[in-house]
Amino acid sequence: MQIKYQTEIISIEDYWDLFEGTGWNKDYKISKQDLSTVLEKSWYSVAAYDGDRLVGFGRVSTDGLLHAMIYDLITDPAYQANGIGSEILSKLVNKCKDENIRDIQLFCAKGKRKFYEKRGFVARGEESPGMEYKILMKCSSGGK
Repeated sequence: MQIKYQTEIISIEDYWDLFEGTGWNKDYKISKQDLSTVLEKSWYSVAAYDGDRLVGFGRVSTDGLLHAMIYDLITDPAYQANGIGSEILSKLVNKCKDENIRDIQLFCAKGKRKFYEKRGFVARGEESPGMEYKILMKCSSGGK
């Protein structure tokens, strides 16, 4: 298995097949057209392909400066435990770091918390849902 990663916009057909095939649309009940809009409005995404089959995907929305939110980190169940989700997450986080975004957050599915904690995310308090990735910023000269 040779997985190739890409950051170009993927086809809605590929994403729809993964989104539907993994059961993600069971609760969302989103149309293919609306899912296409989600892709178009995302700031950055990473797709994992095995040949021409989309087997993993993740995306980021951001204000470009302070906050970024990771959404839809999906790996085809037949490909889980092969490092694909980890690689996608790493690429998403590194892009945010490269752009000096100060706060990276995500919501994780029930039972997936440890996956994210192993990769630098920390659970927020009970009164603050979600998780975030703490980036320690160095003050520039003259900064407070």
